[in-house]
Amino acid sequence: MKRCSKVIGTGGYLPETVRTNEDISKLVDTTDEWIVERTGIKTRRIAGPEESAASMAEIAALQAIEMSGTEAGEIDLIIVATGSPDRVYPSTACMLQHRLEIQNCVSFDIQAACSGSIFALSIADQYIKSGAADKVLIVGTEICSRLIDWTDRGTCILFGDGAGAVLLDSSDTFGILSTHIHSDGAFEDLLYCPNPQVATDSNINEKGFITMKGNEVFKVAVNTLGRIVDETLAANGLDKSDIDWLVPHQANTRIIAATARKLKMSMDQVVLTLENQGNTSSASVLLALNEAVRDGRIKRGQLILLEAFGAGFTWGSALIKY
Repeated sequence: MKRCSKVIGTGGYLPETVRTNEDISKLVDTTDEWIVERTGIKTRRIAGPEESAASMAEIAALQAIEMSGTEAGEIDLIIVATGSPDRVYPSTACMLQHRLEIQNCVSFDIQAACSGSIFALSIADQYIKSGAADKVLIVGTEICSRLIDWTDRGTCILFGDGAGAVLLDSSDTFGILSTHIHSDGAFEDLLYCPNPQVATDSNINEKGFITMKGNEVFKVAVNTLGRIVDETLAANGLDKSDIDWLVPHQANTRIIAATARKLKMSMDQVVLTLENQGNTSSASVLLALNEAVRDGRIKRGQLILLEAFGAGFTWGSALIKY
């Protein structure tokens, strides 16, 4: 019997504090109109001083576990995708494992920037298909606001905080049909966040803030996501019309619209959370999936294409028969 990875639970958490475009316009030279036109973002959530990547991950994870109808102790593996961990080590996944009071479980973090949740899904799928795990919890959790220079107009308008989760179980019917992940370090200087604690002579004066060359990133992202769509469809022998929903990384409405056009999809078939969440990096795809599952848009039996692009560059897709 073939083992497959089926989604049995989703969860999400957004901090209470809302930061509007008007709020940001008091910090840098920008306007609500300019931000909306260029990005599609109106508001984003900001973690409170008492919140952490692990605390947000816990809330999202508990929602996914509750939806699944299973016990936390049944989880074999926890993978947390984050670019803003609470500590260099131990991993946020280990901290989450402790919060969930799970002892007999393997836990680790991965770092693939905004593509983190897709990379985590791919890893989890291999664990389940190989028989190394049955139930795998995946969480993307980010406190991007603490990596932002709030005087940098190019980045402070983009990012927000939050956590998304999905719980996978082994199944004899298809869940994840395929995953496709890629990376290319040649673009490392277009989007990065320095670690000033381990600075070298070449970056000794850099602070630990996200740095981005927006126009260059935009161009590569649009072209790359177009190719990953073709790759995913070809691998599964599918036509564009077979896809019911596109659940993209929430970075920029223009990038998302370009991917939808590639699929010849109406924007009504695209799950968009960007307007009121901003770019939550590795959490964004899972937050969007959770929202569409819980409000009933995504239904069992439908084909869902998840895709993301992030620093590295990293990019990837997951095709799921939900």
